[in-house]
Amino acid sequence: MELYFLALLIFLMAFALGSGYPVAFALPGAAIITIGAAAGAGYLFAGSTDAYFHSGGPQQWLSAGVTNLRGVYWEVERDTLIAIPLFIFMGIMLQRSKIAEDLLVTMAQLFGPVPGGLGISVVFVGALLAATTGIVGATVVAMGLISLPAMLRNNYSPSLATGTIAASGTLGQIIPPSIVLIILADQLASATDQAGTARKALYKEATGEISMPSTFSVASTSAGEMFLGAFVPGILLVLLYMAYILIFALLNPKSAPAVHSGGKFDRAFWGKVALTLIPPLTLIFLVLGSIITGVATVNQAGAIGAAGALIMAGYRLAEGKGRLTYAPALMALAALGMLAFVLSNYEMNLKSANSAEDWTGIYLGVFAATVLIVSLIWSGLRVLKIENTMHGVMLETAKTTSLVFIILLGAAMLTAAFRAFGGEELVREFLNALPGGFWTQFIIVMAVIFVLGFFLDFIEIAVVVVPIVAPILLADPGANITAVWLGVMIGLNIQTSFLTPPFGFALFYLRGVAPATVKTVQMYKGVIAFISLQLLALGIVGAYPPLVNYLPNRVSFLSETAPPPKNPKLQYCIEEYTGKQIAQGARPGEAIATAKALNLSVLPKDLQKDLSESFDSADQALLDLQAAFDAENVVNTAADDYRPLQRLVRDLEKDMRKLNEEAEELRTRFERMRSEGEAEERAELEAEREVMLAEVEALKAQIPANWEEDHKRFAELTNAEQKARVTYRRNADSSWEAPAEILGVLQANEAFAGLEQELRDMRGYIEGVAENDEAAEATVEALEGKFGEVAGAGDVKSALSKARRALRVSRFDREKALESYDDAVAEYEAQKAWRAEAESLMPGLQAYLDGIRGTLGIRSQERLDREQALYMASCSAVHRDISLNF
Repeated sequence: MELYFLALLIFLMAFALGSGYPVAFALPGAAIITIGAAAGAGYLFAGSTDAYFHSGGPQQWLSAGVTNLRGVYWEVERDTLIAIPLFIFMGIMLQRSKIAEDLLVTMAQLFGPVPGGLGISVVFVGALLAATTGIVGATVVAMGLISLPAMLRNNYSPSLATGTIAASGTLGQIIPPSIVLIILADQLASATDQAGTARKALYKEATGEISMPSTFSVASTSAGEMFLGAFVPGILLVLLYMAYILIFALLNPKSAPAVHSGGKFDRAFWGKVALTLIPPLTLIFLVLGSIITGVATVNQAGAIGAAGALIMAGYRLAEGKGRLTYAPALMALAALGMLAFVLSNYEMNLKSANSAEDWTGIYLGVFAATVLIVSLIWSGLRVLKIENTMHGVMLETAKTTSLVFIILLGAAMLTAAFRAFGGEELVREFLNALPGGFWTQFIIVMAVIFVLGFFLDFIEIAVVVVPIVAPILLADPGANITAVWLGVMIGLNIQTSFLTPPFGFALFYLRGVAPATVKTVQMYKGVIAFISLQLLALGIVGAYPPLVNYLPNRVSFLSETAPPPKNPKLQYCIEEYTGKQIAQGARPGEAIATAKALNLSVLPKDLQKDLSESFDSADQALLDLQAAFDAENVVNTAADDYRPLQRLVRDLEKDMRKLNEEAEELRTRFERMRSEGEAEERAELEAEREVMLAEVEALKAQIPANWEEDHKRFAELTNAEQKARVTYRRNADSSWEAPAEILGVLQANEAFAGLEQELRDMRGYIEGVAENDEAAEATVEALEGKFGEVAGAGDVKSALSKARRALRVSRFDREKALESYDDAVAEYEAQKAWRAEAESLMPGLQAYLDGIRGTLGIRSQERLDREQALYMASCSAVHRDISLNF
């Protein structure tokens, strides 16, 4: 029965949207009405308000909707949504201050002499505006008002002109910073948690293991990673647009002629180009660069963008109205330069400031911050006074932000209702039942999103559809896609749907400002080529995931917070890198052989043993690495025959699992039927359950007889590969640890020798200290601490520690203290002797460590070097199939 109410929910939503009812009220309204109708029908016809819900009751799902509403703004983890109003303010400020218009006019003059130059300039400016606004409607309207008349006046084809403007306006959906990407990141963050849980359950069912290795987990994403991931696809799309316009103009010169403005490309013109182009590019660099480099979070970058737009608007609106036009902007630049200087040269933490130099830096920083604040206030007052621009910008920002968040809240209610009637489970079952695995599911989902884009805004799609389908797609171990790749693909798809006739939003926006001479059919024709280009870009990004994954990985691995080399997720790529380095000429074997020839007799026996074992481990690690590669090749060869069998059995098991779940639901239902009037229905349900169980047995009979044996044999192969890799990692770590530790001990010889006199003076102190001297223990403890800082001096430190405890006032024992002190001196003398002789080993040990650092020793480093980090970024950017482990 719940399916009828699910259909009612969808009908009500579609009817409300189709009748022009505001989206912000259509979504929650449909949810509340449907939940109320189901509760009322259940009370009237079944005696329970919970009867027609998939699970729970109306109170639960209404409260779930309210919980979802709170989750949009209440959870700390979702604070990236704060960036939305900041980026909206930035975009509207740049448009209202006519900076966007200046860009279009100047770029049109610059590109005009090129065939199709006006169209190329529109794409270029569209990309710049996309990187500063992310608002499709505002961008399309602005470019439609400014560029379309100029293009038509210069005999451009109406189809090409309108198609170029509409397509360029939608770039704000994918080029960061984009509101779409922020919302998608927010939704995917929770979707990855669900996907991770589903994958763990799948692993447990397939292998019987309680815990799943972390290397198979689903990684989450963030708005910053989404921005980085979308950057290259966005540039790819811009280049495709420009290439198409240029080729079209060369083939049809009359439809996209070159335009000569008549002006000269002199110093004044280039100065105008610089003044028009450099500030927006600088703002884009500050916003995106601060995110990419990790200097600022997405929220902080939004604040940077809003402040920058305000300063730019301040001098643009004041042009020709006074001599101090650029004063606020110059003040801001000077203040930023001073802040950068003091941050890089002074300690700016108030709590740790303890010198005159530190306070000088703080005073300079306060002064620079004050100058920056003054420049912002000055610019703000200008924008407020001139044409009351600030009022209009704030009003539009408030309207747009309210629209976004109200739709978010309404979509949260709709999602709760959709789940209340089993919609989420229905979608999951439908997708899981599709033949062809992940890619069939993915294509169906993308097709649905594409069609929904005709009717719904990107916010509704992101908030309603993504939470339902994303966990299913992310959980698939065969594709093993990343959340950032899925988010960018959805973003590209949503952008495509903005152009598609007859419902594309960009077409509606452009139709509203286009002259009557431009026919709607011409607009539809114009966008077809750009839709094809967007689909081509979607296909390219889908076929080559590194276009999305590489840049976020690169930034992550090169950052100060990069994962350490021992991170489990990096091990496969580290071993691939090590094997490649050895194949390309790295010779760790030579370093090992040279190290084995060192005279270790000068060392204590325990250290001799440790070093010898490390060198043997290094030799063994090279053999283990090759064994791991050989085992991998065996697995890959066997997988060709095993994979079809595994897929067949897993599909059968999936069908069996679904039938068992349905049978369990039926059992629960008929066990609750205890009255005589329900006896007939109970018997029908029992019979239906028996049929399902029979189907389960029939499916079980279809599992090939050789499955258990083949599965066990293949599992032995994968276990052998994993064992070889684990053995390699253990020996590789062992090959580094002891030599590095002993070299560190020898490098500390000077510090060790520097404590000799202080150690010898300690005897006289102990002999003369008074029994009730509370400072005695602290005095010995200070020397103890100094030895503790010297590598390898732990035995001396331990003996001093015993002497210190013997000098404690509560149990003072001078004789015992002197005895422990003598032990410390004896240990010191012994170490002093062998340390001096062992110094000759230092060059050999250093050469050994240098020889294996880039191969066997990678895991033991504190962080990856640049070459290794770039390789890890490239290797991790590829989606690796892990389904054979499930």
